[in-house]
Amino acid sequence: MKSVLIICGPTGVGKTEVAIEVAGRLDGEIISADSRQIYRYLDIGTAKPTAEQRERIPHHLIDIVDPEEEFTAVDYGNLARNTIREVFQREKTPIVSGGSGLYLKALTEGFFDGPPADPEIREQLERVADEKGEETLYRQLLQVDTEAAERIHPHDRKRIVRALEVFRICGKPLSLLQQEGEYPPKEYQFTKIGLIQRREELYKRIEERVDKMIKEGLLREVKSLIERGYDRELVPLKTVGYKEMFEHLEEKYALKRAIELVKRNTRRYAKRQLTWFKKDKEIHWFEVETLKLIDKIVEEYRGAIIELSS
Repeated sequence: MKSVLIICGPTGVGKTEVAIEVAGRLDGEIISADSRQIYRYLDIGTAKPTAEQRERIPHHLIDIVDPEEEFTAVDYGNLARNTIREVFQREKTPIVSGGSGLYLKALTEGFFDGPPADPEIREQLERVADEKGEETLYRQLLQVDTEAAERIHPHDRKRIVRALEVFRICGKPLSLLQQEGEYPPKEYQFTKIGLIQRREELYKRIEERVDKMIKEGLLREVKSLIERGYDRELVPLKTVGYKEMFEHLEEKYALKRAIELVKRNTRRYAKRQLTWFKKDKEIHWFEVETLKLIDKIVEEYRGAIIELSS
């Protein structure tokens, strides 16, 4: 069994830069595990690697679907496993880097997607969301599947509807079906590295990154999405950075307030990511300020390979 290196952690902690340095040392290629970087045209607000970074180290699973296309964690898990095989076939080292806990779970454990969609049930749920708001559906989900609700953002309409749809079809919570479901056989051993930073330092980095996004043209990027005809109700456009800029353009609040909200909501997102990752006892945590951080990560990965071969 081969070992795959995973570098994860909260948004803004510096995963991209670290993964690129590690890939350079290990003759590697990077496989993104970011649930927003998969979308084309969402560049600045998702902090995609720059053209120079992608030229230096090959990156995969970035810019693979349009914003209106459906793409699930199951899709990601399948694509990521195929990509890992291809990287190994080229005799390179696959390095998975990203902050989507759901995508990483789909890769490392597999993910059961439940029964096929029921158009009638889905239409009923969508109608409730239209008339009474997503919060009404989210409260329903909390009552029937607390575990799934804890993983889903209260405004992630698509996933809320799906979880309730599954419950109505099967009479069982989606979270329970996922525990009972069939999963692909494990092909790899995963060496999980988590990057962490003191909260005040992480929040400072987040605020600086948001300021950088604004200077690079996040608002202009959102306007270009509108010009392309994309609806702000699309799931990827209801995420942090895009949601607030859309609301500013709708004159809900001034740009200064929108920027403050992007910073606040990004901090909250980072906190949720850490809560998710802290539950995974297989992650080896490193402070980003650790001396010789890259050396230590490389040593951890090589040690895992030696252990597998012994």
